[in-house]
Amino acid sequence: MATQELNLEQTDLQCADASDHNELSKINEREQFQCQFAGISTFSEKGAFKRNKLTPTSKTIFQCDVCEKMFNRGTGLKRHMLTHTKEKPHQCYVCHKTFSLRADLKRHMTIHSNTKPYRCDVCEKTFSQGGNLKRHKLTHTNEKPHRCDVCEKMFSLDQYLKRHMLTHTKEKPHQCCVCEKRFGARGDLAMHMTIHTTEKPHRCDICEKPFSHRGHLKRHMLIHTRSRHY
Repeated sequence: MATQELNLEQTDLQCADASDHNELSKINEREQFQCQFAGISTFSEKGAFKRNKLTPTSKTIFQCDVCEKMFNRGTGLKRHMLTHTKEKPHQCYVCHKTFSLRADLKRHMTIHSNTKPYRCDVCEKTFSQGGNLKRHKLTHTNEKPHRCDVCEKMFSLDQYLKRHMLTHTKEKPHQCCVCEKRFGARGDLAMHMTIHTTEKPHRCDICEKPFSHRGHLKRHMLIHTRSRHY
């Protein structure tokens, strides 16, 4: 391992007393921890140097056998392989929906917990997931950068465009495992599944009445808005 050392006997620095000598010794100790891969990176603490040795370097490469995509961590490759195998080992114990990654399941569980940590800085509306907040904020900007190549209709999010494209292809890749009904969008299938599970994740903020579909909740909200006008 390449190191950079400071010889106390040959240095031109004069130590006035023992405290100066101790300080110089500390400098020497700090300088000697140098990464053998980075070449120029030094560490003031032995612990920091050890942590650096544990991090993957450019020499550590994990490659996917299917698409040849490369990763610097084995865990990254393991997660990526699930996109090829379509394996979904993580299941929600409430609605039984399955996910490829544990992180996706954890994010999904916020729907059932009614926790809404994401707040819009424009209107202060709160959301259970960061993605929902991102989609909501586009209602304030009216930005629609994604265009359909067939009919030139514009969309705020790429996923909206992908869902729209199914109207041209008539493709319905998402199938209900209970009644085998097929849907073009995954969101439509999820909404349909509430018929079988009797799940009602959408709750009115005013009277707390629950609904299985977001559209039903919006329709219900008109009752409260009309009453305010009288």
